Amino acid sequence: MSHLAVLLVALILDRLVGDPDWLWWRISHPVVIFGNAIGFAEKRFNRPSDTDLTRRRKGKIVIAGLMLGAAGLGWGLARLFCDLGAAGMLLEVIVVAIFLAQKSLADHVAAVAAGLREGGLEGGRKAVSMIVGRDPEALDEAGVARASIESLAENFSDGIVAPALWYAILGLPGLLAYKMLNTADSMIGHLNERYRDFGRASAKLDDLANWPAARLAAMLIAAAAGLIKGRAAMRRSAELALTDSGLHRSPNAGWPEAAMAGGLGLSLAGPRHYDGELVMEASVNASGSRNADAGSIVEALVIFRRACDCLVLLFFAGILVSF
Repeated sequence: MSHLAVLLVALILDRLVGDPDWLWWRISHPVVIFGNAIGFAEKRFNRPSDTDLTRRRKGKIVIAGLMLGAAGLGWGLARLFCDLGAAGMLLEVIVVAIFLAQKSLADHVAAVAAGLREGGLEGGRKAVSMIVGRDPEALDEAGVARASIESLAENFSDGIVAPALWYAILGLPGLLAYKMLNTADSMIGHLNERYRDFGRASAKLDDLANWPAARLAAMLIAAAAGLIKGRAAMRRSAELALTDSGLHRSPNAGWPEAAMAGGLGLSLAGPRHYDGELVMEASVNASGSRNADAGSIVEALVIFRRACDCLVLLFFAGILVSF
């Protein structure tokens, strides 16, 4: 119950405060420190001269060591905070809030809508380039809007629901181990020549760690769509999560993206450009409209915020049940 209470307050704190730039300009964000550790390990152990099998084996050892180190740090912090009583609980709230991304995600996505409205296509491309990996110059206005909405849905799962879920289950060790893994996947979990073998374990394990959160995120988005647009929107959102999630290249990202597509009545995903190359991918909710705009982003943000509210209510219900 204490974990759920800390998590509840941390979710509210993150929603209100987020990641203040003035703080992280002065000190390194913990995820940046995790990234530095991953980068050091990759340069040290991912040798092109090694065989594919050796690189896979080293990748498994490295991600296991990094996650164990992060979990150990979480265990040490938990013990320290426990000894500090009420002050320790407050510090734990702050630590948990640091690893959530409600306000920062909403702010970055809202900046895309503002960019489109104030700076036209170029303004939208500049803003969306901060949150997606695809080529912004290949996007038209609708493509910019869809890209930001897809990022919003996917990051709701792995930037908010997943860390909250792993903290609720395993406390600070689970939260920090998950964030280390998720950071590793974003850095080395790619299917290119350099990372295909070394990062394979990180990518596969990240898929496994995000499996429950992606499905929960989809249901939260469907519930939010229902609160805003009614039962028909909720049903359409939930049904699309079930039917179209498998069309996505990711075993997890398709769930929240399909749910968001259903809630908005848009068609998301589909062909996209990466590093100058067109990657053919299926669309989710293919019968929906592709004509997204700044207004669509704002509508998606409303659903996102209600989904965050539903997540808070879910953990609040967990506290009530545990009494």
